[in-house]
Amino acid sequence: MAHLFRDLSLGHSKRESTPRPSPLQTKSQPMPSKLISADLQSPFGQLASQLSDSDVRFTAYDVFLAVCRTSSSKPLSTSAFFNSNSPSHNSPGQNHKHSPNTPALQRWLTSAAASKVKKALGLKSPGSSPGSKKSPGSGPGSGRSLLRIGGGLVGRRIESVVLPLELLQQLKQSDFSVQQEYGEWQKRNLKVLEAGLLLHPRVPLDKSNNASQRLRRITHAALDRPIETGKKNESMQVLRTAVMSLASRSDGSLSDSCHWADGIPLNLRLYEILLETCFDINDETSIIEEVDELMEHIKKTWVILGINQMLHNLCFTWVLFHRFVATGQGKMDLLYAADSQLAHVAKDVKTTKDPDNSRILKKRLLAYHDTFDSRNIYTMQGIVSLGVSAAKILVEDVTTEYRRKKKGEVDVARNRIDTYIRSSLHTAFAQRMEKADSSRRASKNQLNPLPILAILAKDVGELAVHEKHIFSPVLKGWHPLAAVVAVATLHGCYANEIKQFISGVTELSSDIVQVLRAADKLEKDLVQIAVEDAVDSDDGGKAIIHEMPPYEAEAAIGNLVKGGIKTRVDRLKECVDRALLQEACTYSSNKQIKGQAPSAVEILRIIDETLDAFFQLPIPTHPTLLPDLIVGLDKCLQYYVIKTKSGSRNTYIPTMPALTRCEIGSKFQGVWKKKEKSQNSQNRNSQVATMNGDNSFGTPQPCVRINTLHRIRSEMDVLEKRIISHLRNCESAREVEFSNGLSKKFELTPAAFVEGVQQLSEAVAYKIVFHDLSHVLWDGLYVGEPSSSKIDSLLQELEQNLLIISETMLERVRTRVITDLMKASCDGFLLVLLAGGPSRAFSRQDSQIIEDDFKALKDLFWANGDGLPADLIDKFSATVRGVLPLFRTDTESLVERFRHVTLETYGSSARSRLPLRPTSGPWNPTEPNTLLRMLCYRNEETASKFLKKTYNLPKKL
Repeated sequence: MAHLFRDLSLGHSKRESTPRPSPLQTKSQPMPSKLISADLQSPFGQLASQLSDSDVRFTAYDVFLAVCRTSSSKPLSTSAFFNSNSPSHNSPGQNHKHSPNTPALQRWLTSAAASKVKKALGLKSPGSSPGSKKSPGSGPGSGRSLLRIGGGLVGRRIESVVLPLELLQQLKQSDFSVQQEYGEWQKRNLKVLEAGLLLHPRVPLDKSNNASQRLRRITHAALDRPIETGKKNESMQVLRTAVMSLASRSDGSLSDSCHWADGIPLNLRLYEILLETCFDINDETSIIEEVDELMEHIKKTWVILGINQMLHNLCFTWVLFHRFVATGQGKMDLLYAADSQLAHVAKDVKTTKDPDNSRILKKRLLAYHDTFDSRNIYTMQGIVSLGVSAAKILVEDVTTEYRRKKKGEVDVARNRIDTYIRSSLHTAFAQRMEKADSSRRASKNQLNPLPILAILAKDVGELAVHEKHIFSPVLKGWHPLAAVVAVATLHGCYANEIKQFISGVTELSSDIVQVLRAADKLEKDLVQIAVEDAVDSDDGGKAIIHEMPPYEAEAAIGNLVKGGIKTRVDRLKECVDRALLQEACTYSSNKQIKGQAPSAVEILRIIDETLDAFFQLPIPTHPTLLPDLIVGLDKCLQYYVIKTKSGSRNTYIPTMPALTRCEIGSKFQGVWKKKEKSQNSQNRNSQVATMNGDNSFGTPQPCVRINTLHRIRSEMDVLEKRIISHLRNCESAREVEFSNGLSKKFELTPAAFVEGVQQLSEAVAYKIVFHDLSHVLWDGLYVGEPSSSKIDSLLQELEQNLLIISETMLERVRTRVITDLMKASCDGFLLVLLAGGPSRAFSRQDSQIIEDDFKALKDLFWANGDGLPADLIDKFSATVRGVLPLFRTDTESLVERFRHVTLETYGSSARSRLPLRPTSGPWNPTEPNTLLRMLCYRNEETASKFLKKTYNLPKKL
């Protein structure tokens, strides 16, 4: 009887209404019936009328007494059948107390034979005691009125009588001591007529039927004022005409029965009440010994209520099951009796295709999570067996559910258990949702309360474990993958919530991480249960496990973390721009910055905070996502280096001036020297092309930036060690994560810093020489008479800059900058000697002055052993040392050497005319351009004539 029990709730959860038993307690304890049966609804449907339970009960007993009165030649003593402690009112004809000496009652009490009904149901016969019979009671005036109508019914069949109508005709208001009782009694009978003839008719009702409209008006009017009901009363005649017209309508059979109480569900509800009288009033779980005789009397009501054997079996099955539930599920005999009675229902269904029967059976089973737990789980097997048996009955019926399937294709038990599991767990999940929401609201004032979906994930995980250990072992007897179905159902329920949650998340937070981690853990737990349960199945449970598409919580965490990393990296770049701009403002205001740039301190602080924030995220994928963070930070630091590298050596090296002859000295050299020096100073930009850029900042700024880059570069090792330390503290870290050190290292930053330091170092060196000291280098050194414009001024200025560098620079990078300054000084020295323009002229006698000046330049950087190492000085002064001997060489030798190397370079094409090589470096004593430059600035007639004849070079630019 599958659907009979399928849609029923067993009332309040025992986990809410009673204390949870010890896990070792296995025996079920009966529960108070009021707690359990309060919400246990009848499978027969609800009455649409305003009849109360008491009204229906009185009506049932009126029917019972009527059939007993009219079906026997001997008067039936109602007191022998019902005791006086019934819920009825004292009424005419029923004032006497129950007498233990009543013959019928004595016969029941002394009956030694076991009840056939109880034996058929497998129930024990413990015997009964006086007063143990259930008293159904009767309505006010029922006994007296039935005595009155008994004479009028002689020779008439009870099924041809509309009992409430006959009762209304027999009793008047004067028959009641209290007027209010009469009014209530009359209303009840009128409502019964309305229920049986208008609201639940056996024969379908035509809405245009005049009789139905009259009856509806009468019953509604009686709610305000009682009607006159005498036999000859006019209003009673109208009522009788309308009632008999409706009750006499044929249902297609040849019977002339009156159909006033045989429509579903009214008739089944009345019959259910009569069957409940079979239980002992003092022991609600026991059926009275006299049930056989009582049942014979009850079956006499079939003709009025339209009951047949099939409906009797169905109703009795429900009454037994209902009593089992209502009395706390402690009496397994009742459950087995219901199962036994169900066998009769099965036979009925096979032989009868009654649509009403099918409709009644189509009710869903109760949600077992609200009914059972570890202390009464043993009763669940019996109830499930009952449900499966009912399901098998339904398969035999021609219903919509199975019409499309062949009988052999339906695994009834498995399908039914599948339905029970899914339905019950959907209900349980909804309850956990509500509980989680309540828990969240209750803890909203607490510090860091858990998000609702994190609470729900924990509750669902506990529910899955409870299902696996408590319910799945019972259900596995019918469904081998019971636990798999359960966790797949829970997985799907939570999937709806978590996927909706993920779709609305745009950035990472602690609450979001908690939810996603909880979801990931729940999914792993559910899948583990499914795998364990399905290990012995034919397909390993793949079909059901496919119902569990991944939550992808870990991927969502990864995407959110990556998004967060990108956001932080973008903000870090903004900080770089802001910090460097602020530094530029500081430099422009001539405020000195010592040591390292504040921007570096700020950037390193932000990087530290970023790493701390990343490793504080409660995520299980730090090792996996760390490379993305490292790459992001690496690019930020590279960006900082790029923004810090302001200018390069090429920014400050002047463009090589065009070739020209020097002017031959005058005897008034001392007179025009000052004038020429002033003119050359004004025309410097004509000889040395405009620089590629300019920088008004002083020497400390680039020095500080070099310090900064060096400091950050040294911090890279510290950062990498901190990252490894963080990783070791991660819960998901494995030793393999530490073996691959490349993923923890900054790839771009080290090379960028090396390049940045080199570029800045060269830039500051060439800026000092070619920009800051241009007035003593280009405008002063060897302009006019070399003996009177020696290198002393340049050395003094260089020494001042060396002091600034020594005070500003860190020791590890100081030597690098001083070395680059020496290289720039050597390049500047050679540029003056070989490309100084027509204002400079050298004779062979000037070679000693030049060599002495160069030695002084080297001594400045050697600083008596406290400066650069001698070998380093020799290395970077090698080009100058190679060129200086040319100043001692005679002019003819220089011309011949120039011709020789030019012919070697250009071949026979250079014999007729020596080509003019492009002006380019580097300088070299065997390179044609170097030799040509020497001739251009040789203060001799021979050199001037050669240049004039060969290239027609001018003396002025």
